[in-house]
Amino acid sequence: MKVHILDDWFDTLRGLACFSMLDGHDVTVWTDHQPDPTALAARVQEAEALVLFRERTPIGADLLALLPKLKLISQRSVYPHIDVEACSAHNVLLCSNMHGGTPSYAAAEHTLALILASYRQIPQQTASLRAGNWQSGVGRTLRGRTLGLYGYGRIAGAVAGYARALGMKVQWWASEAGRARAVQDGETVAPSREAFFASSDIVSVHVRLKPETRGIITAADLAAMQPRALFVNTSRSGLVGKGVLETEIARGRIHAAVDVFDHEPLTDVSDPLLTHPNVLATPHIGYVTEDEFNLQFTDIFEQINAYANGAPIHMINEAVWTGR
Repeated sequence: MKVHILDDWFDTLRGLACFSMLDGHDVTVWTDHQPDPTALAARVQEAEALVLFRERTPIGADLLALLPKLKLISQRSVYPHIDVEACSAHNVLLCSNMHGGTPSYAAAEHTLALILASYRQIPQQTASLRAGNWQSGVGRTLRGRTLGLYGYGRIAGAVAGYARALGMKVQWWASEAGRARAVQDGETVAPSREAFFASSDIVSVHVRLKPETRGIITAADLAAMQPRALFVNTSRSGLVGKGVLETEIARGRIHAAVDVFDHEPLTDVSDPLLTHPNVLATPHIGYVTEDEFNLQFTDIFEQINAYANGAPIHMINEAVWTGR
């Protein structure tokens, strides 16, 4: 098959063990981002299969209409960036391994890294040392503090384990169903949403972005946080109301550590989330590790080979295959 891989910005995949799974296919790797559907369609006009890097490129009806040779989109995990109905209308099969029960440990580890780096002021201390100075400011200890986890899911569960190993207290908030599961599991659930934000030294959000969760973190939530509290987001920027975090950060009351942004790649160096001293920002690298990539793209390349062999797996819009 003619396989086009989108958005491999650092040409990472060729160096992974799993890349050999594509031997025998005609593979093209694109190492930059093309947001314009018409220009992107011109690039991948010959593609029979598209490989996606998570949600870096949205796939909509406008793009699909320009790709008559496309048969398969292969990716991993959730797909809010893909118009599944449009895929079906254009007879394009979407395959995505939902990896039930397996969290992204890379994302969980990065959450912990952001918390540690923020609390111990690692970026500031490193910058001071490189500037020829010695210690700069005083960090804080995590042991004994309360970590509030918003969203009772797999990644949050991994983060909870790391936090407890450091001697932190963990409390939860989530949907009504999520809170019920947490109580059933013997976890500590805050008595109210406001109490959750007000009593957590650190709040970390781990929720899937869907229409019903967009903007779920509000200005009132952040305003309820105590002074010097830390807000962490390694999930999706859209979970926070538009402009809400920037407005609260500008008040200088709370701190934030963020790995996700409204527009990615974010190259505007004047963005307040990059310039404010209370914010530690990283460029959406929560899941970006060699190990995680090898795991994810093994699944993705297996889907391509299964399709090529006439037995697709992990089909999302199965009717495209069964109805052909």
